[in-house]
Amino acid sequence: MTVTATSVGESDQLEPRNAPGARTWARRLVPAAAAALSGLLLYVSFPPRTLWWLALPAFAVFGWVLRGRSWKAGLGLGYLFGLGFLLPLLVWTGVEVGPGPWLALVVIEAIFVALVGAGIAAVSKLPGWPVWAAAVWIAGEAARARVPFDGFPWGKIAFGQADGVFLPLAAVGGTPVLGFAVVLCGFALYEVVRLAVRTRRTGTVRRAAAAVGLLCLAVPVVGAVAARPLVSDKAEDGSVTVAAIQGNVPRAGLDFNSQRRAVLDYHARETERLAAEVKAGKVARPDFVLWPENSSDIDPFANPDARAVIDKAAKAIGVPISVGGVVERDGKLYNEQILWDPAKGPIDTYDKRQIQPFGEYLPLRSFIGAINKNWTAMVRQDFSRGTEPGVFTMDGAKVGLVTCYEAAFDWTVRSEVTDGAQMISVPSNNATFDRSEMTYQQLAMSRVRAVEHSRTVTVPVTSGVSAMIMPDGKITQKTGMFVADSLVQKVPLRSSQTPATRLGVLPEIALVLVAAGGLGWAVGTGLRGRRAGDV
Repeated sequence: MTVTATSVGESDQLEPRNAPGARTWARRLVPAAAAALSGLLLYVSFPPRTLWWLALPAFAVFGWVLRGRSWKAGLGLGYLFGLGFLLPLLVWTGVEVGPGPWLALVVIEAIFVALVGAGIAAVSKLPGWPVWAAAVWIAGEAARARVPFDGFPWGKIAFGQADGVFLPLAAVGGTPVLGFAVVLCGFALYEVVRLAVRTRRTGTVRRAAAAVGLLCLAVPVVGAVAARPLVSDKAEDGSVTVAAIQGNVPRAGLDFNSQRRAVLDYHARETERLAAEVKAGKVARPDFVLWPENSSDIDPFANPDARAVIDKAAKAIGVPISVGGVVERDGKLYNEQILWDPAKGPIDTYDKRQIQPFGEYLPLRSFIGAINKNWTAMVRQDFSRGTEPGVFTMDGAKVGLVTCYEAAFDWTVRSEVTDGAQMISVPSNNATFDRSEMTYQQLAMSRVRAVEHSRTVTVPVTSGVSAMIMPDGKITQKTGMFVADSLVQKVPLRSSQTPATRLGVLPEIALVLVAAGGLGWAVGTGLRGRRAGDV
């Protein structure tokens, strides 16, 4: 007894009575570390890795971190989860411009995840909380895809599932339903483990809660299996032979634009090389050719030399080419796809509608210029937006154009399909991001889009990775990075619409309403509890 009393007395002298002890600090630090590490685990589940299944334990740990906590704690823990996820995922945004813009983007985007964390903590006390919590996550993604500056959907959970068993759900309800299924399974995994541990410790079984947890775990998997018939690579409107050209660039980095004529020449040269192989009988003649975004940053409408280069390439291959150009019209710049006929020249255009903030236009120009004039110099003139969907008729096939950044947005891809596209092309330019993971992340988006709308997707890129993707999401051909190459393949044309195409934004609205209902229930329950306590 004496030893105990002395020990207590010495402990009190070393540690003030009101100061948090080691256990208190551990209770704070362990959840914080777990939140950040589970965010990192979620990042590891994304391409170029094929570890899609890691998203489930990532959300299971996130659920363990948040369940039963206050919304304020959820806010902080959600922010740490967001940092752990987005810092490595978006590191490519600072490859050429330095860490400032990258860190600023992550700091802002993680705020959305913080708010989601607060919402999940609030609904985690409700019966069937995994359902409400997963809906809150999708509501956060919906907000992040729209604001600020028209949103930034990069990092949607669906985009990490191109190799996963849940992928067929993209055809059911698009990226919101696919993402909801994955997050729901992750939270349900934690709930099932939690109830199993509780049962083993106390010997009591909460049958209703266990049934809900198992259903939340099983229903998404069963739903994905049931959705398999929606995924098909069968031709409905015949087939076409497509060529995707990757001309390469003289060098990576932002200054590749200073070699604009070289980039155009590279793509023309690769097309002429392909024409020679076709003439020699080594390769099947394509019905049309797809060039990437920025393959002609010299305006062919204003520069006869650029027009002559494209004309020569089109006549050599003898079929229409979709050319990615930068065009000035009425004093406005457009990121444009130009349909170039070998006999008639340019006959149709598509102007990119979802333009990239800080890349193609500069919001808050005066404010940013006051911070760093070099950033404003990178975007000297803002691009203007197109207003109409782009569907080119190429040798009888209707090809929907989704230019690079647009592939991340649900509405841009769907609009091309509802406008009659039988296949999709995603012309892109990744040269400004060197050999980062950006091109693989974007390629995974295109694979998800292929299944979502049951369309062949071609991805012609300036410097890699270009690819041919079947309507079932499988890559059948791809190039290396920073090489000149061409892909030629016979691909199916399809015109039927998946449930996801027909429903459009409705599944996302439904999940946002579920999230709102759960948050309203949680707030109401909390208010009633406080009133009862006051009484």
